[in-house]
Amino acid sequence: MLTLSAKIRKILGKKVKTLRKQGVIPAVLYGPKTKNLSLEINLKEFEKVYKEAGESSLITLAIAKGEDEAKASSSSDEFGEPKAKTIVLIHDVKKDPLTDQFLHVDFYQPSLKEETEAKVPLVFEGEPPAIKELGGTLVKSISEVEIKALPQNLPHEIKVEISSLKTFEDEILVKDLKVPEGVKILRKPEEIIASVLPPEKVEEELEKPVEEKVEEVEKVGEKEKKEEEEEKEEEKRSEK
Repeated sequence: MLTLSAKIRKILGKKVKTLRKQGVIPAVLYGPKTKNLSLEINLKEFEKVYKEAGESSLITLAIAKGEDEAKASSSSDEFGEPKAKTIVLIHDVKKDPLTDQFLHVDFYQPSLKEETEAKVPLVFEGEPPAIKELGGTLVKSISEVEIKALPQNLPHEIKVEISSLKTFEDEILVKDLKVPEGVKILRKPEEIIASVLPPEKVEEELEKPVEEKVEEVEKVGEKEKKEEEEEKEEEKRSEK
């Protein structure tokens, strides 16, 4: 199981921007049987762990204790720094819409005896004959699915074999996905995951006028306001 180091965070609100400049991400830990904790984690370390674990693999969060707790604790790591270890899921990640940089992370400590929900990426494997032999183009309608299972049974990814797409009429549906026993997919069974478009259909799609999505371009003022609201919300959660 992957391990990520964290520290108790005393900097809250707007001041967390100073942490980000130092390569540190603000985070929060919560769960049904744990008190909310404001944390800080190293950006580079988190990027490595997130790349491997995603949001559906359990990881160990090693939290450095405060000075008072450290004196009363007998457990330490190899550097002599007391740690409190807990098993968590990376539950929610906020990114800057312009730079794609990590801004904030939520860690959720689940009960290992109760089912929890998580989003799992789909990994497409194989080569459709409809592409190789008929010159079609693969269309991936869904790239991830939300599932429900005991935390320890959550898969890191779900593989999709697309070599079954032999004609332009063939489709892979949600109900065709193969998941481990005890895992439920929280999407409609008849939703299309992948299909292959014939060449003429692709040309038609390319000829359609592209509509600019204004909502995807955030104004600086709106972006700062959104960050401010999120920071206030975080302060409220930390006080609980």
